[in-house]
Amino acid sequence: MDWLLHANTTTEKLVLMVVAILLFVVVMGVVLFAVDRPKNPPKGLVIGAFLGPSVLLLAFGLVYPGLRTIYTSFFDRTGSEYIGFDNYVRAFTQDSFQLVLRNTALWVVCVPLVATFLGLLYAVLVDRTRFEKIAKGLIFLPMAISMVGAGIIWKFVYEFKPNQQGIQQTGLLNQLLVWVGFEPQQFLLTQPMNTFFLIAVMIWIQTGFAMTILSAAIKAIPDDIVEAAQLDGLRGVGMFRYITVPSIRPALVVVVTTIAMGTLKVFDIVRTMTGGNFGTSVVANEFYTQSFRQNNAGLGAALAVILFVFVIPLVVYNIRQLRITEEIR
Repeated sequence: MDWLLHANTTTEKLVLMVVAILLFVVVMGVVLFAVDRPKNPPKGLVIGAFLGPSVLLLAFGLVYPGLRTIYTSFFDRTGSEYIGFDNYVRAFTQDSFQLVLRNTALWVVCVPLVATFLGLLYAVLVDRTRFEKIAKGLIFLPMAISMVGAGIIWKFVYEFKPNQQGIQQTGLLNQLLVWVGFEPQQFLLTQPMNTFFLIAVMIWIQTGFAMTILSAAIKAIPDDIVEAAQLDGLRGVGMFRYITVPSIRPALVVVVTTIAMGTLKVFDIVRTMTGGNFGTSVVANEFYTQSFRQNNAGLGAALAVILFVFVIPLVVYNIRQLRITEEIR
């Protein structure tokens, strides 16, 4: 049975997966049998039976890997020599990694704010159109596309060819520039604008999510509040500023923080479109590069810890805001 613990071939991995599934079924069957068997099982037994598997899965699937990652971040690239905080110092002081951190901060600021603003704009305007369902479906459609798929689509949009006589541009954006008399541009190679062109892809994806959540929040505003505001003479911008925005504030917080957390972990778009080259790398991509391309386990683990630390304040803020909303209700 030792080969199951060191499965290498596809067949061994499939067998290991089947064994794991069967083991899970057996364990859950025993748990449910133990709970259901007595007519009045002890309360502690019921709680332990239902929470136990979840706690074990979290411990082995989340807590242990997290602690192991933190431990590894204090060692060198091979994991054999303890070097203290050297990996963290390098991550915050070396020029290449400072660029990575700046890019990540740029993503986290631009994507949530712009995507939420556009989503709110669409939510307000599309609700007043005759073709609301069709328009919302088209705007939401990018959310159904994988990040890798979106990256490939937009890589073709930004595609560049030298402007030679009689040769059409492959990239849609460059062909439009040629049609209006401009020279084609290398959008994905020119720093620092290439980062903004990558950010635009994430905004394109997340705007539909923001629109859907905010549109539902706007429709949930009580009619009596709207009617009272109209009787007071509020119209247009005034209604939007003093009634709509305050009423949907909890939804705005959820949308902004959710998009921000997703943006912090962005990897697929950068990896697919530029591979993190030309000054476009972010923390998640650099973590992958250092861990699996450069074989620097210590630095890769340190970047993973930094990414985790960046996410924590967003999660805490989101939970606090949700609790405040529940208390108000």
